[in-house]
Amino acid sequence: MSPQSSRYPMPAAGDAAEPGGRHRRPESLADIAPSGPALRTTTTTTTTRRVPAPRQARHQRATRPGRHAARPATTRPPVTGSHRAPGTLPIESWLLMGKTRQQVLLASLVAIGLLFVAIPSEHRRSGVDAVNAAAQRAVGTTPAKKKQQAAPKGAVPDSNEDADPPAAVTPPTPSTPAVATTAPTAAPKNPPKPVVTDLGPGRSLRTTGSKAVALTFDDGPDAVQTPKILALLQQSDIKATFCLVGEQVRKHPEIVRQIVAAGHTLCNHTWSHSLTIGKDKPEKIRADLERTNQAILAAVPDAKIPFFRAPGGNFTERLVTVADQAGMASIYWQVDPRDWEHDPGETDGKHTDRVIAEVQKHVRPGSIGLSHDFNQPDTIAAYEKLLPWLKANFTLGLPVAEEAPSPPVSPSATPQG
Repeated sequence: MSPQSSRYPMPAAGDAAEPGGRHRRPESLADIAPSGPALRTTTTTTTTRRVPAPRQARHQRATRPGRHAARPATTRPPVTGSHRAPGTLPIESWLLMGKTRQQVLLASLVAIGLLFVAIPSEHRRSGVDAVNAAAQRAVGTTPAKKKQQAAPKGAVPDSNEDADPPAAVTPPTPSTPAVATTAPTAAPKNPPKPVVTDLGPGRSLRTTGSKAVALTFDDGPDAVQTPKILALLQQSDIKATFCLVGEQVRKHPEIVRQIVAAGHTLCNHTWSHSLTIGKDKPEKIRADLERTNQAILAAVPDAKIPFFRAPGGNFTERLVTVADQAGMASIYWQVDPRDWEHDPGETDGKHTDRVIAEVQKHVRPGSIGLSHDFNQPDTIAAYEKLLPWLKANFTLGLPVAEEAPSPPVSPSATPQG
């Protein structure tokens, strides 16, 4: 480049040379004069010219104190970018700071996630699984713990001896079928007796609890009428229950032996047929029942007495409770032909027909029927026709000795003879 090039214009004679180049702004730090000589002299063969000294770095800050403090305030906005305002940070620094915070947040979330994953694993290793445990409680199953068995001598212990069982309940395989579906269950030797829900006064039994109809005969033994009804029952092969009065047992122990020998069932009917025994104190009730049982056992030492009946059906809860403590179930009735009642002017034939009609009208499966063998010849005549009809239409059996748990609504009981 020639010395006369326009890149470095020569100043006019007498003018002071201005520092800086044409690409600088007036307020640029390059306007600050260097501390050394600003110009150096270069001599050529033809002329002598002044060459500008080497410029400082473009973004170099001023080192002369007080220069910017003295500059008057302006309303121009702060310079951004390469020429930003003092005390500010470049956008790259802000982005770098945000990126660092995002990385810290992401690392925290990852650590929390790993913590949640690690905790259930520890629970599973310790044999507790919250989800499976809740599911097992919902279906009523719990994982069975493995029983530790003693190893024989010289045996190497199994490394999985204390391993926890799987949490999930597995269904039975074909090789081990479920007992409820394939294995037959043996019938119990003594099946439980049905529970009676149709109850009489004081929670006494009104029905047998099954389809069997039970025949009962009260107030005996009678020296004349009881052997007659025993013969009729034997002809029809029917078993009945005889409710015995203690005073009559003491008079006719041989009739008691006939009843037991024929396979019939015995029932305690108090010592003297007291219609108010249910109102007595428990000690008096207990003494009366024990006295009657002792008279029966005196006639038949190995006799069983599973039932008790209150005279007139006048049961109370106190009476039923004492009888139950003595091992006897209290039996009421569902069918009562009132064979003990004789209307004025009623003939023996009409009385017999009425008893038959009442029994046939009211009897149904499970009924307990009430009749009397003491001094009731018309009743014996009625059963000559009733026994074949009952056997043809019903199953005949005995009352059950199972008592329902809930007390009934006690109906009004009419005193019987």
